[in-house]
Amino acid sequence: MPAALGVVTAALKTATGILGFKLWFLPTLLATLAYYNYDLFDPESRVASVKALRAEYDFVVVGGGSAGSVLAHRLSEVPDWSVLLLEAGGDEPEIADVPILSLYLHKSRLDWGYRTQPQPSACQAMEDQRCAWTRGKVLGGSSVLNTMLYIRGNRRDFDQWASLGNPGWGYEDVLPYFKKSQDQRNPYLARSGRYHGTGGLLTVQDAPWVSPLGPAFIQAGVEMGYDHVDVNGENQTGFAFFQYTMRRGSRCSTAKAFLRPARLRRNLDVALLSHVTKVLIDPATRRAYGVELVRDRRKHTVLARKEVILSAGTINTPQLLMLSGVGPAAHLREVGIPVVQDSPGVGQNLMDHIAAGGVAFLVDPPVSLVVDRVMNLNTALKYAYEGSGPLTSSVGIEVVAFVKTKYANASDDWPDMEFMMCASSTTSDAKQVRRAHGLTQQFYDDVFGNITGREVFGIFPMILRPKSRGYLKLRSKDPMEYPLIYPNYLTHPDDVAVMREGVKTALAVGETTAMRRFGTRFHRAKLPNCRHLPDFTDEYWECFVRQYTLTIYHMSGSAKMGPAGDPRAVVDPELRVHGVQGLRVVDASIMPAITSGNINAPVIMIAEKGADMVKAAWLSPRRAATS
Repeated sequence: MPAALGVVTAALKTATGILGFKLWFLPTLLATLAYYNYDLFDPESRVASVKALRAEYDFVVVGGGSAGSVLAHRLSEVPDWSVLLLEAGGDEPEIADVPILSLYLHKSRLDWGYRTQPQPSACQAMEDQRCAWTRGKVLGGSSVLNTMLYIRGNRRDFDQWASLGNPGWGYEDVLPYFKKSQDQRNPYLARSGRYHGTGGLLTVQDAPWVSPLGPAFIQAGVEMGYDHVDVNGENQTGFAFFQYTMRRGSRCSTAKAFLRPARLRRNLDVALLSHVTKVLIDPATRRAYGVELVRDRRKHTVLARKEVILSAGTINTPQLLMLSGVGPAAHLREVGIPVVQDSPGVGQNLMDHIAAGGVAFLVDPPVSLVVDRVMNLNTALKYAYEGSGPLTSSVGIEVVAFVKTKYANASDDWPDMEFMMCASSTTSDAKQVRRAHGLTQQFYDDVFGNITGREVFGIFPMILRPKSRGYLKLRSKDPMEYPLIYPNYLTHPDDVAVMREGVKTALAVGETTAMRRFGTRFHRAKLPNCRHLPDFTDEYWECFVRQYTLTIYHMSGSAKMGPAGDPRAVVDPELRVHGVQGLRVVDASIMPAITSGNINAPVIMIAEKGADMVKAAWLSPRRAATS
């Protein structure tokens, strides 16, 4: 297949540049992929970037990530509408399809590479005490870099949204939109029409490969008194195997799911490497009428006849709003931006899920996922030919547990901790994990140096509903300068208490009979800044969670949804920006409260619902129902 050899050579150069180094098995992996899956390398199956922009479109969607890809597909379903999707990054590379390599995409050219400002409350083990905030700068956005975990959240999350003055956002309102996107490949779950959908554009499947530790995690949960449940079904509390946005063992990003099927539509233009710098808003009428962007090192202006829709994400969306004159008036004046709309909530209410890193357990038999061991010719062939084997593993993340600490309501199905249970840990791919998480070399050596490459598994206890709130603000009025990010992790004492109890419960998992049969023992190396505290005390665990504070990359809430009477609300329940016509926000930034779980599925739901809101606003009732 000579053509395949040509494209694999090009793909290898791309992959080597992205990953920053050359894995010894990478040429073999790419060659086998090209041979058995030529469609992955066929340029005609991919989304082409438009060569020339039109002067005007009906809708301009800013950001081609998880939300923007959905919007572009759904809005271009209306043949009379012209839609432009603008993405600052390029196309997703073939190597991003391989699930086990997701951490290698962090801090690559596919990553915006944001870092938080140093704060004493958390991230003490990180370089400069700053957490690394990986965000996708690529078509498909963070769905190209994430671990593909499909978790919807708890029904009470959405009922809470509605109770905060957002009618139409309760659980029963949003459930149809989760199902609309979904193509559930587990036949048992697919038969449950109440909670799961089939035939949607987004493939959701079980893991093609699971280590022996996966079933043991489930058994440990049952031993502790938890049920084995469908966490996206009727009840959330319990243990389950994760499901993934994966198709035949390869990543199913939103670009692959939503944009590639729409790539031949004449009314949809996708412009890559197009960095939007400002929304154009008439200061007299306060109506958005277009955007400014930089493409090919030149400034362009594109007009929008109907709406500009920001789907740029929790960092870029509030940044763009402020650059365009919509934000806290005092801050805009401070950086020299004329105020169009005083909106105090822009950049505020910043939320994220964090986990305690470093909860690692040693085991005796060779049952864990050690990356150097599983990257070989046999696994490359198995992955390329069958779509199975350890290369389909999402960096070892296998089982999810939603558990309650003593601070949760014991009688309610609204757990306050999520465990991501892994057949791997920080030491399983030491160099890359340390780099992706931003750990200092000294911290890694002190805590993990003596167990690097050994058989380990990890539990990452993640707080589900943190009370701490951060904020972001502009560094300057230069659109190319990154904003200043202050996450304020663990500044609320309740968060510290819940995290502490979550770590204790994670340790209890390792003490079950199901796990002890592997010779499980907790890696008890004391963290450097906590050595003065007695082992296993509340004081020690409170110090522990402030060290290896691991973001789970669920940034949200910085342009929150709420009624006009809420002074901190940025958008209304129809996702229209308060005080500005022709401008909506459709992405994770609109969340008034973070959902209880991984947020990629909720973001896709928001985009599905947002697209229907746009259609309802601009189409007659009859056409909106049939489009």
